[in-house]
Amino acid sequence: MNWWQRLTTFLREVAVETKKVTWPSRDEVVATTVVVIAASFIFGIFLYVCDLAFFRLVDWVIKFFS
Repeated sequence: MNWWQRLTTFLREVAVETKKVTWPSRDEVVATTVVVIAASFIFGIFLYVCDLAFFRLVDWVIKFFS
């Protein structure tokens, strides 16, 4: 089997498998997108607060021992 036959077989199989996929509705996509954006903001704020706390702690330790 040459490369052209393998390519066409592969593309046919991809088309068949793609038809089996259950695509989400628009509402599901919007809902999960909102969840991802909200979680990103929450984790971003949490990491910012942790970074600020560690920075202040290290600064305090350096000032305390110097």
